[in-house]
Amino acid sequence: MQGKARKVVQAILYEVIAVACVAPALSLMFDAGMAHSTILSILMSGIAMSWNMGYNWAFERWEARQAQRTRTWFRRLLHALGFEGGLVLILLPLVAFWLDISLWSALLTNLALFVFFFVYAFVFQWGFDKVFDVPLSAQQQARC
Repeated sequence: MQGKARKVVQAILYEVIAVACVAPALSLMFDAGMAHSTILSILMSGIAMSWNMGYNWAFERWEARQAQRTRTWFRRLLHALGFEGGLVLILLPLVAFWLDISLWSALLTNLALFVFFFVYAFVFQWGFDKVFDVPLSAQQQARC
């Protein structure tokens, strides 16, 4: 599977599996009902996807104005830290309100989710590539 279809299937599967993992964990950790935790997980998923689009748009506009446009290791690190840090801050009040916990507890919860998603993204992408093969951009060209 390649192109736009791959991206759509990848995004949907990623979020559906994430919600299926996060909702029960939140329900158990905070003694919240499964429906309550599932709604929160879906809200966080939607916010994360929206933040992803907006953040990447802004980052690429900034990047286009730079004299040096190469995506260095440092620039990729800044991109990742900015994205994740921004998402943690955006989700902080929602998590605190929804779970009726302090901002400190919400921050710790968001940091735990950050660790989970770091590992999950790696494992998911590996599995997705095994099932659907890697995109053309990552395939080695045949040698003649």
